[in-house]
Amino acid sequence: MIVKKISSILIFALCILTATQGTASELKLATQDFAPFSYKVDGKVSGPAAEIIRLVCDKADVTCSLSIFPWRRAQMMIKAGKIHGIFLIGRNREREKWLRFSLPILKTEYGFFTHDDNPLQFKQTKDISDYTVGVYGPSNTSRSLEKIRDEIGELKIDMRPDDEPGFRKLAYKRVDAVYSNRDVGHAMIKKLNLKGIRYAGSHKNLKYYIGFSKQYTDGKTVDKFNSAFRELYKEGAIQKILSEYDMEPAELE
Repeated sequence: MIVKKISSILIFALCILTATQGTASELKLATQDFAPFSYKVDGKVSGPAAEIIRLVCDKADVTCSLSIFPWRRAQMMIKAGKIHGIFLIGRNREREKWLRFSLPILKTEYGFFTHDDNPLQFKQTKDISDYTVGVYGPSNTSRSLEKIRDEIGELKIDMRPDDEPGFRKLAYKRVDAVYSNRDVGHAMIKKLNLKGIRYAGSHKNLKYYIGFSKQYTDGKTVDKFNSAFRELYKEGAIQKILSEYDMEPAELE
C-alpha cells in the first residue's frame, strides 16, 4: 500500500511538472533584415521593433528570443512550428486565417519614390498612369501596388525579391518610380548612398504587427504579451522608444 501511494504521488508530481513545462511562457520570434524597423548590430537583433518586444516581454514575464532570417525562411519556420511568431507584418484576411495578431506596434505608410527630375506629386492613382514601378515582392507591398494596376490598367510592375534592386534602378532611371514603405525607402536610400531620389507622396497608411502562429502558440501567452503592451502604451513607454527613431505609434485597437 505504501509503495502504491508513493508511486501515485510521484506520477501526480510528474504530471504537474509536465503540464507546467508545456504551458511555460516562451516566445521564439523571427524577423527579416528590415531596416529601419529591425536589423542586426554586433550579432544582436536591434531597432525599434526589437526594443519594444524585449520591453513588453520583460513586463509580461515572458521569455522571448529574437532571430533574423530571410523572410521566406522565417515564414516557413513559423508554419512548421519552429518559431512562434514573425514581425513586423501587415494584417490581411489570408494571414488572419493562421495568425493571431499582437496589438499594432507602430504605424507607417506606403508611397511612391521617384527621381528628382520627375515633377510627380502623388495625389491619386491616375498620377502614375504608364509608369514602370519597382516593388519588393511577392509581399503585402506588391499586392497593394497590384490593386492600383487593376484600378488604372496602364501600369507596369517590376517586382524583385528585395527592396535594393528597385531603388538602384530608380537612381539610374531604369524605372519611373518605386512603391515602398516610406521608412524602408528612406533607410534604403541612405544605406546605398543613392542620390537624386525623393519621396513623391503617400498612397495608404498602414500598421505593423507581430503575427503569432495559431497552431503552435499558446493563446494565453499572446494575451499576456498584449496586456503588457497595452500597459506600456498607456505609460508612454512605447511612444518613447518610437520617438527616438522618428517613428509614430499606432492607436490602440
